Order: sequence, then structure tokens, then C-alpha cells
Amino acid sequence: MPTLEFKGKSFVYAHHLSVPFRELVIDAKKSLPARGQQPALDDNLIIHGDNLHALKALLPVYAGKVDCIYIDPPYNTGNEGWCYNDNVRSPLMREWIKKSGNPVEKEDLERHDKWLAMMWPRLKLLHELLAEDGAIFISIDDNEVHRLRGMLDEIFGEENFYATILWQKKYTAANDHKGISPMHDFVLVYRKSNTFNRNLLERTEGKDDQYRFEDGGGIFRSSDYTCGKTADERPNLYYEIENPNTGEKVFPKRTRVWAYSPDEHQRNIERGLVWWGKDGKAKTPSFKRYKHALKGGGGTVPSTWWDWSFAGHTDEAKKELIQIKDWAGELKTITPKPTRLIQRILEIATDENSIVLDSFAGSGTTAHAVLALNKKDGGNRKFILVETEDYADKLTAERVRRVIEGYQFEGTQREELLREPLNWTKLQKAAALVEKAESIEKFEGSRFDKVTKTVEDGALVVTGEKKVAGKTDGLGGSFTFATLGPEMTLDKLLADGLPAFESLAKYVFFTATGRTLSDVARQTAKLFGFIGETEVYRVHLYYQPDKAWLQSNDAALTEKLVDEMVAANKGRKKLLVFAAAKFMSQRELSRQGVEFCQLPYAIHRIMGD
Repeated sequence: MPTLEFKGKSFVYAHHLSVPFRELVIDAKKSLPARGQQPALDDNLIIHGDNLHALKALLPVYAGKVDCIYIDPPYNTGNEGWCYNDNVRSPLMREWIKKSGNPVEKEDLERHDKWLAMMWPRLKLLHELLAEDGAIFISIDDNEVHRLRGMLDEIFGEENFYATILWQKKYTAANDHKGISPMHDFVLVYRKSNTFNRNLLERTEGKDDQYRFEDGGGIFRSSDYTCGKTADERPNLYYEIENPNTGEKVFPKRTRVWAYSPDEHQRNIERGLVWWGKDGKAKTPSFKRYKHALKGGGGTVPSTWWDWSFAGHTDEAKKELIQIKDWAGELKTITPKPTRLIQRILEIATDENSIVLDSFAGSGTTAHAVLALNKKDGGNRKFILVETEDYADKLTAERVRRVIEGYQFEGTQREELLREPLNWTKLQKAAALVEKAESIEKFEGSRFDKVTKTVEDGALVVTGEKKVAGKTDGLGGSFTFATLGPEMTLDKLLADGLPAFESLAKYVFFTATGRTLSDVARQTAKLFGFIGETEVYRVHLYYQPDKAWLQSNDAALTEKLVDEMVAANKGRKKLLVFAAAKFMSQRELSRQGVEFCQLPYAIHRIMGD
């Protein structure tokens, strides 16, 4: 398979492996726990810190468990002012960055290389975090979409490319644009493996309008009885059909034959699926498609074209934010995505208990969308946001706080009740369309001060308007705000003290087995430091975060202690035991199926060895 080459690739290719683990440190004051609960790392998370290090910090608990990832990285237009500052240890890499300078600007001839060098290790970690049946969605524009495709093909596998969605981000072209006004962004979709299954989307009112006929079999719509083949190509589909009501016999056109063979047509008759119109005298038959027989409970298959009426637009996204709070200053530096866009992604790629990750969180739209969808369908989806910038608390988390609790609002609140794209067929049935709009006004009008009916950009729009002065209804939920602690190379802990038992347990378990440890077993005298197990290993950490204890004989692995660990090993798995020292030879330990693992070297430096 062709690979994408860029300056610095050889240095960042495995950089994600050398990124140190960091502990996630809870900031209780900035958290919003559920009533009666304490902030916890198994809650929804908002993490403030370098997203490369944050992704590495998430691995011990979330590797292979994230169901849906959405990211909105810098588009690398040259106007964003982003900086490449990953601590790649190569002197050549450091010299290159030093010479070329930061931030990355349009005139920087190597800005594409820097962007790729920044994205590569983050995508590698995101790939590790994604569940086998999960998918990643990435917003991007023309500046980097082709390079991003090449990089994703290499990391996720070309066979796991799923779709390129075109999102119409604007509802009108910019008249002052010097070239051709851009109206769309891309959303690239890759799956982790072929076990990913997308959901069907909820049927819209417009789709249901097609089902306007009814008989003893239920509500149905009529569809074409022919297919796009010629009589020469499919002579078996060019035959005579008789209308049982009139006795008239009809052939299809030679350029478009019947869609069903004579035998299939006979079965359609027997099942009552052939329709000759309301009066039974139509010139050609149609096929009855019953609403109750739709696959997937009547949902619709997602497409790759998402217009603004379906998934929102950038102007809507800014208005959403300003309605929550006046963030005029922040909006000069960020371009938020509309909640509807992310909700559509969640509808396609998640279920009620999915974990959703956004490592370029920005204004927190992903969390807003998760909470809104949970409110809508009673789900328990969980979000993890990572934001590098200083506004992680004052914008990202503050927005989430406000939508959870409700927020003070004064002005006109608008709710779109109907958006019906207009076409010639619908205009021919204008009376029915007007009746539909008036019916909505009649039944929904009591909830609003005013209901307006307008035509906007080729669509009939019915909007409810209500003057509000008070507090909006909150969506409910909670989150824990966290920052990144010291590097868990343990080298950094010389000045900061020994790591907590639970933190070190997650670290050694992941580095030893490559598996995540969600919960550390509660320690008792009979556990002998047991922390978790896999299908092959049973892992013990014989450790206390106490310098005096670690320097004593009590911290050493003894024959008596090993016998007790082996006796508790009912599954006869291989034992991995982390300890400061041992009073037994490895030969004797191996005979009992025990592998001694020295505590990381930095622990001994702290102990003074």
C-alpha cells in the first residue's frame, strides 16, 4: 500500500510510544458532580492539558473502550496560529522546529509537514483508544483533507475507510469572496474494524409524507415497477402484464424493463403488492412498499451529503454559544461546530451506553450533543473532552455546566417546528403543504407567543417564538474536571514523592499486559497486593507509598508470601509480581509460575539506593 511521506515522519512514527504516562488529577472546584456524589474519573471527563499527553493518560483505563471519536483539529489554513511543540527527543527534529519557528503561519513552507507531524502520534493513540466496533469522525477542509486521508489509510488501514461526508457549513455564499465561495467541510469516517455497524437515522416527517396510501395491509407508498435495464440486456424482464381491473395488457418500455421476473411478479400479486392506482385503472403497475415492513424499524440510511437544514451551520453554532453566554472574545479565535452536526454523528455511531471522545474539544459542542441526545432518548452516553487551551474551564467546561444546570436567558427563544424543502412536486400540492403548516401552528401554538411561517433558502420554515426571561431547562448530567499530573516515568517523582497505590497499579498493569485496568481491587490482608488479571496473567503489586516501608525487609518478596499468592491463584495463571526486592531466586519463582518484576527504577532512586 502506498504510504504518505513527510518531513519528520521518521522521528514521530513511534513517538506515541515514548510519550510518558501522566496521572489524571481531579480538580474538585471546577467539577460538577451529581448531587450527593464526589468527582470521580469514571464520570464524564473534561481534561485540561496537552491532548497528546492526555490521550496517553487515558490508555490505562480506556484503551479499546471508546465507541465513537469526533475531533475537529486545526484545519491548517495558515491563519489559526497553532504551534507545534511536541517534545520529540530527536536533536534534528528540535533544530528543524527551532529554525522554522512557531506559530505555524501561511508563509511557512513546511506547515503541512508540521501539521502531519502533530497529527500522527495523536491519531496513533486515538486508534488504540477506539473499540474494535468503533468509528472515528474527523472534520477537515480542503487544506489537508487529501493528506489526512493518506495518513488515516496508513494508521487505520485503507480497508477501514468508511465514508467522506460533505457537510454544508453555510446556507449562503459569501459575496465578498475573491474566488469560489466554499460552502462545505468534510467529515472523514474510519472504522477500527469491519465489526462497526452504523445505525439508521430517525425518519423525518418529509420521508413519512411519501407513505400517503392505505389499504388492508397498512400504510404504503408506491414505487416504480421497472428497472434501468433494456430489453436486449434482460429479455426475461420484457413481458406482458395484465391489469386485473380493466383486462388491459401492457408491456414495459424496451429501454426500461420490469424490475421483477414473471415468477416474482406472480408472487407480488399473491402477496397483494401490485398496485394499479387509487381507481385501479393506471396504465402501468406500481409496487406497494408498506411502512411497517421497513428495515431497521423504519429508519433511513445515512448519506454522505449533510445539508445545513439537516446538520446545522456555522452561524447557528455561534448563535448557540452566544445564547448560553456572551463569549464574543473567544469567538474571535474559535469556529464552533453546531450541536446538530455532532448529534447526527452520535445518532449514527453510538448506542445509549457509548463512550464518546473529543480530544480537540474547543467550545465543548461534543459534550453538549451527548447530553442533549441522552435527554432525548434516555441514554447514558459518556463523554471525554480534552482541551489544550487556557479556556478549558472558562469556556469549554462553563458551557457544559450551563447546559447541565440551565442558564439565565433573556430574549426570544426560537424552536424550529418544520423545515420542508420545496420542489415542483410539493408546489403542485401547495394546499396540502399550507394545511400541514397551519396544523402545526394549531397544535404547537399554545407553547409559544408566536408561530411564524416563512420561506427561507428554498424551504418552508415554521418557527415557534417565545419571550423568555429566566432560566432555561437544564439537560442534566455531571462531569469531573481534571488536569495532567506528573509524568509516570516515575523519574519525575523524585521531587514530588511516591505515587499512590492505585495510580502505580494502573501503570504497571498496563505496561506489563497491554490491557487496561478500570478498577483496582480493594486491598485487604488476604489479597497480597493482587490488582487484576487477564486471561493469561494474574498481577500483584506489593507496594506501599512509604519510603521507610519500601526500604525495609517487609517490602521484599518472601517464600511465605509467594506460597500465599500461589494458593490464591485458583485459575493457575502465570503470576506477575511487582515488588521492591525478593528473597528468592528467579529459578525457584519460575518453578512456581511466578515472574518477579522489579518496581520501576525511579522508586529505588527515591528510596536512596
